[in-house]
Amino acid sequence: MVQCEIKSWRLTLSDRLGKILEGKARHPRDDVINGRLEARSSAARRGPPTLSGVIESRWDSPQNGGDETRPIEGKGIEMKKELSSKQREELLKALKARFEKNMNRHKGLDWAKVQARLEANPEKLWSLHEMERTGGEPDVVGQDKKTGEYVFWDCSAEAPKGRVSVCYDREGWESRKEHRPKNTAMDMAAAMGVELLTEAEYLELQKLGDFDTKTSSWVKTPDEMRKLGGALYCDRRYGRVFVGHNGAQSYYAARGFRSSLRV
Repeated sequence: MVQCEIKSWRLTLSDRLGKILEGKARHPRDDVINGRLEARSSAARRGPPTLSGVIESRWDSPQNGGDETRPIEGKGIEMKKELSSKQREELLKALKARFEKNMNRHKGLDWAKVQARLEANPEKLWSLHEMERTGGEPDVVGQDKKTGEYVFWDCSAEAPKGRVSVCYDREGWESRKEHRPKNTAMDMAAAMGVELLTEAEYLELQKLGDFDTKTSSWVKTPDEMRKLGGALYCDRRYGRVFVGHNGAQSYYAARGFRSSLRV
């Protein structure tokens, strides 16, 4: 019986080797190699993570010693736009302290009214938390007289540390053949529920202080310019504010983006 099984095994092995040599069967090693190649190809096609597939760990934020947030992809996973009571308390405390320290940015406005508006809009508070967590140091810079909305801008001295090394948008990201960054400015802003500052808004921000003296920030680019492949960025050098342009696919360690939020 044992001899019969051995003989059968030899015949099966011999038959398979014959088929491999004839090109009628694949070697098991080929399946492993092809599987790896297909996985890499699939990952490249997916592109940078989107809102529905991103979880970001608060422990990787610049304030907690990390370089930046780490995107983690996952099917059917959505970011929960809710803050814990502790997170809410800590955020409001930080925003209030910044508001009172920089009254020149919002003359005539009252913090109590700002806080009441924030507490009535928990999703906006979540977006402010994302601005804060990624190093933006958001602060009130005005109020829309028509709608009553308070306007928050990123007021960090340099480009937010948790939002650097990003292309301008997904189209730019996809145009790169290699060395693609982890994310794009437009995708991150959408995930955070905020807007990039426009060129005009950036110039107004610079009237409130000296920003981006060592870094630069992508700003919202007009559609007609974007269709030609370019994107705008701004910075401050030599005592002046400059508006520059790059291909939307470019990214730099010292370039991020500044955001705007209305509450």
